[in-house]
Amino acid sequence: MRYLRSGPRRLHTQEMGAQRAKTVGLRSGEIADRNIRVILEAIRRHGPLTRMELGRHCGLTGPGITNILRRLADEKLVTSNRRNGVGGGATATEFALRPEGAFSIGVKLRQRRGEAVLIDLSGQVHDRVYIELDPADKVGLVHAAVRDMVDRHATLPIIGLGIAANDWTDDQSDQIAAMSTIARPYVENECTASLLAERTIGSSGREGGLAMIIIDDDVQAGFLIRGIPYSGVHGRAGSIGEMLTGPDNVQLNTVVGFESLRSRIGDRDFTRLLQGEEISSPLLSQWIREAAGHLLDPIIAMAGFLAPSVVMIGSDLPQSVIEALIHQLSIERRDTSTRPLLTPWISPMKPASFSGGGVALGAALLPFLNTLLLPPASA
Repeated sequence: MRYLRSGPRRLHTQEMGAQRAKTVGLRSGEIADRNIRVILEAIRRHGPLTRMELGRHCGLTGPGITNILRRLADEKLVTSNRRNGVGGGATATEFALRPEGAFSIGVKLRQRRGEAVLIDLSGQVHDRVYIELDPADKVGLVHAAVRDMVDRHATLPIIGLGIAANDWTDDQSDQIAAMSTIARPYVENECTASLLAERTIGSSGREGGLAMIIIDDDVQAGFLIRGIPYSGVHGRAGSIGEMLTGPDNVQLNTVVGFESLRSRIGDRDFTRLLQGEEISSPLLSQWIREAAGHLLDPIIAMAGFLAPSVVMIGSDLPQSVIEALIHQLSIERRDTSTRPLLTPWISPMKPASFSGGGVALGAALLPFLNTLLLPPASA
C-alpha cells in the first residue's frame, strides 16, 4: 500500500474528544498539508466547484488554490471540466472529486465474526467480505482477509487500512504490519467509527449533537458533539450495555444484546436475520417489545444530559427490525403504566444510514482522515 504526500498522521484518541484549549502552532509543511486537505474536503462536500467558489469556501488566495489544484490533479484526486455560463455568460473551469484516485480498506471486528470493505474516496463500497474469526488466531485471519482483498484489487491505489474494534491492541497492529507490506492500521472503537461514517458520508449534518446506539453482541453508544466524536475518560463513554434498565432492573446487554435475541428466536432464525433476511415471528416481536422497554432508559438519559439532535440506531439486523424497534420505543415513551412521567423531550430517533451502523465504513475512512481529508477536530 502507498501513502500520499507526507505520510500517515495518526488520529489519536485525545483528538477525538474535547478540543484542546490551547492552539499549537503549525510548521510550513503542516500548513500546506492542511490547506490541501481543506480544498479536497470542500470539493468532496460541495463540488464540483470553480476556483472562485473554492476561495469562498476555504478563504485561500487564488494562486494558492491553483497550486493545490495542480497538485491534486497530478495525484489523480480531482478532475476538471468546463462549466457553461448561465444565460450565455463566460465559462469557468470547475473541479470535482475523482473517487477512483484513492481507495481504503476497513475492517469491523467482533469476537467471532468480522466484515471487511473496500471503499473509494467518495465512500462508495467496491468490495465486501465477511470473516469467520477465531479468537486464538484473530490477527492471522484478519491479515489473510485483507491480503486477499488487496490481491483482488492489485491495480487500485489502496492507501491504508482501518480497523474498528473495542479490544484491538497495539501489539496486534504491529503483528499485522510485520506480516506483509500492509501498512500499520489506524484503529478506533466501533461507535467512533460509526459516527465518522455518519459525519463524513452519511445523512447527519455537521452541526449539533448526534447519539449513535450500536446493537450487537453488546449494546454501545457513541456521541458526536459539534462534529467531534466524544470518547470520554479511557474511552468509556457510551458503555450503556452495563446499565441496569427497565422496571425489572436488568442489565441492558442481557436483554438487548444478540445472545438474548438468539436464545429467544433460535439459532436458525438468528442466522437468517444476520444474513439480511426478513422473518415474521411472534418471538421476534416479543424481543422487540422487551428491548424497547429497556433501551428507553439510556435514551432518556442521553436526551436529558446531551440533548442530541437525533438518536440513531445501527445494527447488523435488517432495517425493518430497527424500524420496528424505533416504533416500539415511540410507544414505550408514552406509556405511563411503567414510567409515571411522559418524556416529550426525547430526541428524534431513526436508523443509521448504513448497514451494520456503518462501522466497517467508518474504519475504512480512517486512512483518508489521517492522510487526505480533514480529521474531525479540524473540520
